[in-house]
Amino acid sequence: MSLISEFKAFAMRGNVIDMAVGIIIGAAFGKIVSSFVDGVVMPPLGLLIGGVDFSDLAIVLKEAVGETPAVLLRYGAFIQTVVDFLIVAFAIFLAIKAMNSLRRKEAEAPAAPPAPTKEELLLTEIRDLLREQNRNQP
Repeated sequence: MSLISEFKAFAMRGNVIDMAVGIIIGAAFGKIVSSFVDGVVMPPLGLLIGGVDFSDLAIVLKEAVGETPAVLLRYGAFIQTVVDFLIVAFAIFLAIKAMNSLRRKEAEAPAAPPAPTKEELLLTEIRDLLREQNRNQP
């Protein structure tokens, strides 16, 4: 089998395609969450703390000299990233919890009884005939 045909067989398997779709949706969801945190969550939180803009929070490790920029330890950006992560993790937790709940409900649902076999049908007919004979006897 050639390398190209092996790769084609690998790439066309259902799991790989599902994984690719999941990664693309996850990346888009990450952007949405980052935008939500940057524009909706952090401004009111900064206002409650005292008008702090988290993206500006930093410790200057070395001042700017001439054209050399300052060296900063940007812990505000780190705090925003942690909040992003917590929101994404919580959303994934809720999605997995919902999926597990649905699976549990499917597993708990009683299965339909299997169709009777030919032998069972024949035995049922014999039983019914014997009952009928017993009723008709004096």
